[in-house]
Amino acid sequence: MRRNSRIKNQKEKSVTDKIIIYCGIGVAILTLVLVGLLIYGKSLSDNVKDSTMSLEKMSSINQTTENTLNKNTASASTDIGKNVEESKEELNTTNNSNTMQNSTTSNTVTNTAKSNNTTTENTQTVQETKKELSFQKPVDEEIMREYAKDNLVYSETLQEWTTHLGIDIKADKTTVVKAAEAGTVKSIKNDPRYGLTIVIEHDNEFQTVYSNLLTSEFVVEGEKVEKGQSIGTVGNTAAFEIADEPHLHFEILKNSIQEDPTIYIK
Repeated sequence: MRRNSRIKNQKEKSVTDKIIIYCGIGVAILTLVLVGLLIYGKSLSDNVKDSTMSLEKMSSINQTTENTLNKNTASASTDIGKNVEESKEELNTTNNSNTMQNSTTSNTVTNTAKSNNTTTENTQTVQETKKELSFQKPVDEEIMREYAKDNLVYSETLQEWTTHLGIDIKADKTTVVKAAEAGTVKSIKNDPRYGLTIVIEHDNEFQTVYSNLLTSEFVVEGEKVEKGQSIGTVGNTAAFEIADEPHLHFEILKNSIQEDPTIYIK
C-alpha cells in the first residue's frame, strides 16, 4: 500500500515537474515573442522616422530644385529679355550706322561730283586762260635779228658766231616799249650783258624780257601791268650788242626756258 502511494506521489511529482517545465518554456517563448515584438516595433518606429525624414529631405530637395529652376527660369527670361533688347538696340545701331554710311556715301558722291565739276570748271578756266593768252610786239617795228638757239648768228660786237635766245626789234632811241601781255613786273635790273632790263611774269608760267632799254620810268617792281601798257623806252645799253643799231632785245620764256618769240606773237 505504501508502495503504491509512493508510486502515486512520484507520478504526481513527475506531472507537476512537467507542468512547471512547460510553463517555463511557455513563459520563455512568450518572453521571446514580446522581446521580438518590442524589437520589431522599435525597428518599425525607426523606419517610420527615417521615412518621415526622408520625405522631409525629399520635400526640401524638391523645394530647392524648384527654387533653382525658378531662378534659372527667371535668369533665362531676363537674359532672353536682355538679349531681345540688346538685339533691338544692335539692330537700331546697325540701321543708324547704315543710314550714316549711306548719308556719308551720298555726301562723298556729291562732294566728288562737285569736286569733279569744280576740277572740270577749273580745267576749262585754265584752258580758256591759255587760249586767251597771246603776245603782241612790244615795239611795232621790223625784226633785225631772229631767234637762234640751234643755229649760230654773227655778233658784230663780239666778232664771233654765237647763239641768240631772243629777237632784236629795230627802233629809235626813246621809242616807247609796251608790255607784250598783262602780268606783274618781276624785276627791273641792269644786266651786265644786256643792259637795263625789265622782266614781267604772266599766267601759264610765261615770262617776257625787255632789254637794251634806256629807261624804265613807267613801272616799278611788283606792279601789275596791262597788255599794251608803257613800261620803258628803247636805248643802247647792252654790252653784248653795243655795236648794233638801237633796238629792243626781246625774249619769251616758258617754264624758265627761252622760246622763239615769233611763235607766240600775234
